[in-house]
Amino acid sequence: MANPPAVTVCLAGNVGRYKSSLPVGQLLLRGIMAGAYIAVGAALCTVAGTGVAPLLGAGFAKFIGGAVFPVGLIAIVLTGMELFTGDAMLGPLSVLQGKIGWGKVLNNWLWVYIGNLIGSLAYAYIMVWGPFTQGALGAAEPNAFGLNAVAIAVGKTLAYKSVGSIGLWSCFLAAIGCNFLVNVAIMLGITAKEFIGKFFGIWFPIMAFVATGFEHCVANMYFLPTGLWITQLFPGLVDKSTTAANGTVTYWSPLLHKFGGLTWGDVWLWNIIPATLGNIVGGMIFVGFVYYFAFRNEFPEDLMK
Repeated sequence: MANPPAVTVCLAGNVGRYKSSLPVGQLLLRGIMAGAYIAVGAALCTVAGTGVAPLLGAGFAKFIGGAVFPVGLIAIVLTGMELFTGDAMLGPLSVLQGKIGWGKVLNNWLWVYIGNLIGSLAYAYIMVWGPFTQGALGAAEPNAFGLNAVAIAVGKTLAYKSVGSIGLWSCFLAAIGCNFLVNVAIMLGITAKEFIGKFFGIWFPIMAFVATGFEHCVANMYFLPTGLWITQLFPGLVDKSTTAANGTVTYWSPLLHKFGGLTWGDVWLWNIIPATLGNIVGGMIFVGFVYYFAFRNEFPEDLMK
């Protein structure tokens, strides 16, 4: 069973009004939980994808990571938590329907964003000092999952940094694509009336965005600090290399070596900031605005109150 499209858009506007009217304490609390849930999916993605590419190919490794990541958004939607990237669409859609003003939307965005950051960092700390190192901080390097976490962080920051300003544009575009799919998932979750429909309606678009390689600012609040903290705990990773018989030196991570490691500046400037802006555009314009103008002449009057 599913709601008609026009009804779905109205219901999404009502959800946006509800979320934007929550008190600050609720926005923070629910935001923290949502950040942690997204981090759960991101950590599982890291673990499940470790070592897959050399055996089955890079594409299949991406697919496996994408297949397990959606657990986070499924938990958020079905338990009523607050995710910035979803609110980037729901709040503006409610504004367009005349149900709230922009002040409430911006207030929601601010506190949910802070909550998502806290929850993501907390789960990153658990993973870094737990499964990815197992407490062996005196070792030469973390385990295979920890190494993959570093590789993911490098690919999401230093890869963009290495090509300069076009890297920022690339990250921004990847973030637009990400939140377009995230909010398609949100819409499908609202459209479906039964649990199984919500589950698969959310799962497929989220799997698509992760497997494609798009950028989600809240997921990256987990991915990037995780990789940064591991490189700080194991500084030898920066210059980790192998030497061939002919004397050729091959670095484990050429970009990590080139830039001398990861910094918080790399995390924010080369990913989270442009990803946040792209996520806003992808959710607000490419889903919220589009669906409003597509169905505004078909909205049921009883849902517009």
